[in-house]
Amino acid sequence: MNIGMICYPTYGGSGVVATELGKGLAIKGHKVHFMSYAKPMRLNEFQANIMYHEVAVNAYPLFEYPPYDLALASNIVDLVKYENLDLIHVHYAIPHATSAYLAKQILGEAGRHIPLVTTLHGTDITIVGSSPSYLPVVNFSINQSDGVTAVSEYLRDETYSRFEINKEIRVVPNFVDVEHFQHSDKAHFKKAICPDGEFILAHVSNFRKVKRVEDTVKLFRKVLDAGIKAKLLLVGDGPERETVEQLCRELGTCKHTLMLGKQEKIEEILSIADLFLLPSGSETFGLAALEAMSCSVPVISSNIGGLPELNIHGETGYLCELGDVDKMAEHAIEVLTNEELRKKLSVNARKRAEEFEISKIVEQYENYYEEVKESVERKIKDGEKPAVV
Repeated sequence: MNIGMICYPTYGGSGVVATELGKGLAIKGHKVHFMSYAKPMRLNEFQANIMYHEVAVNAYPLFEYPPYDLALASNIVDLVKYENLDLIHVHYAIPHATSAYLAKQILGEAGRHIPLVTTLHGTDITIVGSSPSYLPVVNFSINQSDGVTAVSEYLRDETYSRFEINKEIRVVPNFVDVEHFQHSDKAHFKKAICPDGEFILAHVSNFRKVKRVEDTVKLFRKVLDAGIKAKLLLVGDGPERETVEQLCRELGTCKHTLMLGKQEKIEEILSIADLFLLPSGSETFGLAALEAMSCSVPVISSNIGGLPELNIHGETGYLCELGDVDKMAEHAIEVLTNEELRKKLSVNARKRAEEFEISKIVEQYENYYEEVKESVERKIKDGEKPAVV
């Protein structure tokens, strides 16, 4: 199959999932054409069957904000025509689903009906998409997609409750490459960071306010106050980094904290971690937690969104009420001071992650693509428009 894959290239989960999905599809022989305004972060090496097409937006004095959505729609039209794409898969509703719908209409005028699959990832529904400024457009674009998926049951239910959706939303969860994300011996790396045998607590995010990285720092302070020797690794970057750095100074945790910024080899960092912290205020799935679990790292997280579908309380880690730093710290101290418990949680975390192994989920997408294509072809044969306004 010849697939157009549209995503954001940034550090967030939707871009990571789209990129890893495209790579998984390419391994199985599909041709995947990525479209974005910059190369996706994890599209960092050559791979057969993968092409990248930059969406360039020309700046004109007339436009205070260059119309990326229109440039994207034009690029989709060109790629469908000249690369003979079989299907378009967009990740994140805004503006990708809308741009793809416009491209479908342009192509439809020429008698070309390209199936469109939209995957909903989270804030495109729960925060951004629910804004009055965008809600009608997002609602329309989802309904005009030929197939719609969500990365968790929570997100599917939230979409139905926030929008007027007249079609099925299929749950296809996020996934992990368990061969890539697995515990490896990095004793020399850990020794360099923890010369006195300290435990390592890790957090990975894009440092947006919703990730509540400050709670991670507060939790860590309590771990230190309990007399536990530990280091905190904060991986990622974003608008809250300065605030987090200031909090570290105020709480006196700076000499025990490493701000590592954006990192490509996350699996190497996770391999030396003893505990992963995710106190997020909005997490429709929890991809960072899944990658940690795949590296045999127990997770302490908030119990919001899709996290309870992934992190099993008392088995792979612990779930706590949003903002309950005291309880999170209590569980962290329990795990770090009980080696038998820590080993049990580590083994269970890896087993749980294996249920989301990439090849299993790629196969679900392949089957869904075929289902959507057949549905569109059937509608055309019956004289219907694949997308009905």
